[in-house]
Amino acid sequence: MLRALGEGEWGPGAMIPSEADLAARFGVSQGTVRKAIDEMAAENLLVRRQGKGTFVATHNDPRAFYRFLRLASNDGSVRPTRSVPLSCRHVAATEAVAQALRLQAGDAVVTLERTLNFAGENGEHVVLDEIFLPGDIFGSLTLERLQQEERSLYSVFESWFGVRMIRAEERLRAIPANAHAAALLVVPEGAPLLLVERITYTYGDRPVEWRRGFYNTEHYHYFNELS
Repeated sequence: MLRALGEGEWGPGAMIPSEADLAARFGVSQGTVRKAIDEMAAENLLVRRQGKGTFVATHNDPRAFYRFLRLASNDGSVRPTRSVPLSCRHVAATEAVAQALRLQAGDAVVTLERTLNFAGENGEHVVLDEIFLPGDIFGSLTLERLQQEERSLYSVFESWFGVRMIRAEERLRAIPANAHAAALLVVPEGAPLLLVERITYTYGDRPVEWRRGFYNTEHYHYFNELS
């Protein structure tokens, strides 16, 4: 089933075959198929819809938006976000980028810079993202195309390139704002920021994004629920 998802046999948002059909296809019992579907639903790969069937999870589902965005307002309010693309460049991978994306140094990569703004009285600039993507997948990405979009970046990647982000690894540490980040986030140079470094994976455990997010946590905090 994972192979079928990775090969695009069942695209994002599509309904997968019934448990009986899958059991016949793989030569196993329906109970085995049901257990596999339960595990994949728990991993946000599939979504069960009562009375309708089981569907491939998609980034276009509004419920998926905050799966990877863990920033919450200190006052508990939920505020709309707006992505503001600033640049899109095609460059050669440095050693650090190559290591994160399992590429060779010098391979083609696409690097994006954008701010994430939260609606409010001042339209706060809360996150500055530096994003690195493999050029063999995202080579046709341009700033002009991004500026025409209002969807989340992951929805764009899924719709345009057929790439779905299914899991991520993150490392967090506190850093002082450099001059560039300070100017874009409208904070003093040297102000404390939270640096969130994320490697995101698609099917087959392939890394398809390395992201460095600089978070202004003056009015926000990073929220994670553990169970």
